[in-house]
Amino acid sequence: MAAATVTVVDVIMAIEYRIDELISAWERGQDIGELLGLEAALVQPWSDEQAESITFDELTALFGDDPEALREAVELGLLEPEESGDSFRVPSPRLLHAGAELVAAGIPLEAVLNHARPLASDTDRIAARFVELVAADVFEPYGDRPFPKEDVPRLADLLRRLRPLAETTVDAYLARAMERRMARELGEHYDRLMGHLGEQTEAS
Repeated sequence: MAAATVTVVDVIMAIEYRIDELISAWERGQDIGELLGLEAALVQPWSDEQAESITFDELTALFGDDPEALREAVELGLLEPEESGDSFRVPSPRLLHAGAELVAAGIPLEAVLNHARPLASDTDRIAARFVELVAADVFEPYGDRPFPKEDVPRLADLLRRLRPLAETTVDAYLARAMERRMARELGEHYDRLMGHLGEQTEAS
């Protein structure tokens, strides 16, 4: 499916629509500054991570020369080809570095990429839960009515606080889940490893 082309006319129409919205809000007695603050809280980036660029040679040094894996990484949005043709934009360097560390630890690149897609889907569902919670219990009760001007600062503050609340909640649940999984599913391997180490110590 071809991507839709945004024209100058589209941009001008969007700006005019936004100006009309602000004028209507002002006529209703709402504080435009507070409305803009609410809008800023809605559209501000959720991560301060800065995209980076990586060359094909640097990628090869990290992951080896695997054209199929490269195509998969581009499809997953982990890499974006740049116009130069020999480099890629990395939207999330943290994800790239995490993948490189897993591969360096001995996990096949194919396995890392095979887990990346469902992991992205899982986190998208988690994000949907938080957004649906706020939408259903905070915003939907207003229906199509304008937000009362006295509520706008509170709503903007809630949206700003949602990010750290979501991160704290997910981190806590993930830590507990990792602890349970590690103990249950890797405990047997750990015991066997310790047994081998004990045998080597006795033999020496």
